[in-house]
Amino acid sequence: MPTIRRILERKGSQVWTIRPDETVYEALCRMAERGVGALVVTQGGRICGMLSERDYARKIRLFNRSSKNTTVSEIMTPEVVTGAADWDLERCLRMMTQQRFRHLPIVEDGRLVGLVSMGDVVAAIIEHQHYMIQDLTSYVGMGGAEGA
Repeated sequence: MPTIRRILERKGSQVWTIRPDETVYEALCRMAERGVGALVVTQGGRICGMLSERDYARKIRLFNRSSKNTTVSEIMTPEVVTGAADWDLERCLRMMTQQRFRHLPIVEDGRLVGLVSMGDVVAAIIEHQHYMIQDLTSYVGMGGAEGA
């Protein structure tokens, strides 16, 4: 099974971040500009939270708060689960599914090196399965072990 590192090699290690003292409005603008659904909240080079469109919908929009007058720290998810680049995709998908989040910051040696989404992981698993099916089909078509 491929690892998260493979996803990062393809998509790059760019991670969009925001500080906890910035406004939710600034965060939404940044997400829209970058075409992403979440930002890693950092302060002094360390991860201190995650902010997603879900946080906005549930904590601003639902309660009719103002995104221009609310700071990221007021609505971010402070308990951030991180992953490692050497994790296999199955482990990553299982964790994201069980803990019900869609974005996983990837950390190596205490440094933020990437971010993978549920979509990234599912797409990589589907691609891996496609190649496995092709290999098995070729193997069976050649007569399996007898034809090899």
